[in-house]
Amino acid sequence: MSEELLPSMARARELFMGLVAEIRPELHRYCARMTGNVFDGEDVVQDTLAKACFALSQMAEPPPLRPWLFRIAHNTAMDFLRRYERTHVDLVAEVPEVAGSADRGPDPALVEAALAAFVVLPPVQRSALVLKDVLGHSLDETAATMGATIPAVKAALVRARANIADAAPAAPSVSAVELEKLRRYADLFNAHDWDGLRALLGEEARLDVVSRTQRRGREVGTYYGKYAEIAPTEQLRAEAGLADGLPVIACFRPGATRPAWFVRLEWDAGRVVSIRDFRYVPYIAQGARYSRA
Repeated sequence: MSEELLPSMARARELFMGLVAEIRPELHRYCARMTGNVFDGEDVVQDTLAKACFALSQMAEPPPLRPWLFRIAHNTAMDFLRRYERTHVDLVAEVPEVAGSADRGPDPALVEAALAAFVVLPPVQRSALVLKDVLGHSLDETAATMGATIPAVKAALVRARANIADAAPAAPSVSAVELEKLRRYADLFNAHDWDGLRALLGEEARLDVVSRTQRRGREVGTYYGKYAEIAPTEQLRAEAGLADGLPVIACFRPGATRPAWFVRLEWDAGRVVSIRDFRYVPYIAQGARYSRA
């Protein structure tokens, strides 16, 4: 690839990301409920935007942005579920009508349901419920996004509402060892012991500051330099917790009762081998169910 093309490609991506900024949190609400947690949901969002950015560069005229992005997000989420061998992923064009109404307004209890509740649904039902009841899309919009007929969407909605009302997702299980490692990490962060945190890093550790930068190996240690600058002045506080049932480091601003963002860690033999920092995608924290470990 010509080096002259790189700045123009970066500029095009920057313009595209600005264009989709307002839609991105809504895309994430959909993707998170499809995948079952806010972190996998963000992976699907990023795949969606990468596909859309590339496709847009090949088009003579752009399509209507919002429905086009939701259609890509739906297909990407379904692909995600297929890759992980989830069940009931076939999207049929026609579904027999069933008793009940799909035309009523959204049930507030469904809108506020924990993400784990949506995972018990077959993906077709899940998609219909999220698009119609959670995001407030019309039946026409929902059918267009799913590539289904309106009767199929109505049937999926009736079944989904009945199924989710009876769902009782199991409480997530996280080991005491995992929680202790998180608490140690949070204690070092709160003590501003950046050298102590660097000492936890594995030699081939990976860093992903989501939507900003990626690093690997020795360069990951420079990540703590930024926090050394901002943590004392912004009075940041770290806490070990669970977000959508997954172990996280939650970062709080002064006086806040909700986390401002999360950091996800992976460990191997007591060393941190992966860091995913979601500081620059704040809707992750806004959409997650959080509890202190």
